[in-house]
Amino acid sequence: MSAKSNHNNSNNKWQPATQVIHAGANHDDPHGALSSPLYQTSTFAFSSSEQGSRRFAGEEEGYIYSRLGNPTTNELEQRMAQLEGYEAAAAAATGMGAIAATTMAFVKAGDHIVVSDAIYGCSFALFSELFERFGVHADFIDLTDTELLASTIKDNTRLVFLETPANPHLKTVDIDAVHAVIKDKDIRLIVDNTFMTPLLQQPKQHGADIVVHSATKFLNGHGDVVAGVVCGSAEDIATIKSTTLKDMGATISPHDAWLILRGLKTLDVRMQRHCENANKVYEFLTQRSDVKTIYFPGAPDHSAQKLMGRQMKANGAVIAFELDGDEAMARYFLDQLRMIKLAVSLGDAETLIQHPASMTHSPYTPEARAKAGISDTLIRIAVGLEAAEDIIADIEQALDACKAQWQQSA
Repeated sequence: MSAKSNHNNSNNKWQPATQVIHAGANHDDPHGALSSPLYQTSTFAFSSSEQGSRRFAGEEEGYIYSRLGNPTTNELEQRMAQLEGYEAAAAAATGMGAIAATTMAFVKAGDHIVVSDAIYGCSFALFSELFERFGVHADFIDLTDTELLASTIKDNTRLVFLETPANPHLKTVDIDAVHAVIKDKDIRLIVDNTFMTPLLQQPKQHGADIVVHSATKFLNGHGDVVAGVVCGSAEDIATIKSTTLKDMGATISPHDAWLILRGLKTLDVRMQRHCENANKVYEFLTQRSDVKTIYFPGAPDHSAQKLMGRQMKANGAVIAFELDGDEAMARYFLDQLRMIKLAVSLGDAETLIQHPASMTHSPYTPEARAKAGISDTLIRIAVGLEAAEDIIADIEQALDACKAQWQQSA
């Protein structure tokens, strides 16, 4: 059930800033439209019953049904594959759809997987609850400890899954080091690259077999889509598309694929502004005595500094921090913000802030949160595209209000 690929613009010599605009572009539009056409259709007509049979049998390339392939979706997939440096990609309805379809395609009952101890809450729930129900056991470990990883690997281990930087407190993992432990074994290394995007980090260059993204975030960049993307070898992507993704029905809609294609065109300039703003917000937070701990790859003592220039090209745009107080103080601070939106997600034009323990990482048990270092006072801010001065001013007034409130009640 292969879809016809009519996107021939795959110049691998282009710089990423060019690839986000031109890679995989469709030149088949008879009217010469500059903007990629949106093929808003559920199904495709055949010229004859024989043609329909050939396409279903895989004997002829061409589109059948948008759950199985669509020209707009295919363009997004081609662009993302080129950006990440892989042969192919598959777009999904959500980031979790991409993660679930990818991981479930390569495991069966009785298998074992190894997962980083710090990942997104719903990814944690997928591996710790749903996988366990179907007989696939997951061990959550500190993947910065390669000796621990080596001792955790079993004969039936099929996958190693990690995020770097990790959600929510930006823990980083050396992908090369993880790959070195498993490279001679029949184990796929899957990396969630959502926080970095392919512009700031390309896991394939460091041994990752498969890369997944929540395209909801930076790739789209406008807060109006939920989607996911998985990039890998042509063989692995064909397996994912023809089994779990197709049969679970977690494929992306053509309209959402079109919106992400539009968003990708500004990814390079957006990431520059996101990172610049995040650096300024970090510098401000370091000057506040009421901010106890800051987790940010740009911090001089952060483990990411060992990866800068080799694995990571920049610090990213997400910061986590803890106030010098308790959970009530953290919540009070969040409620005092005026411009910054109290909302989950990241990568939007708007700066977003949230409380991981009760929001994005609420699927964790208290014990698992403690093991992952997700305290009840941890706050995560995804720095947006507003003027940095306005972002900082809002944080400052909220911190001052918080400080005044606690001094009054002391």
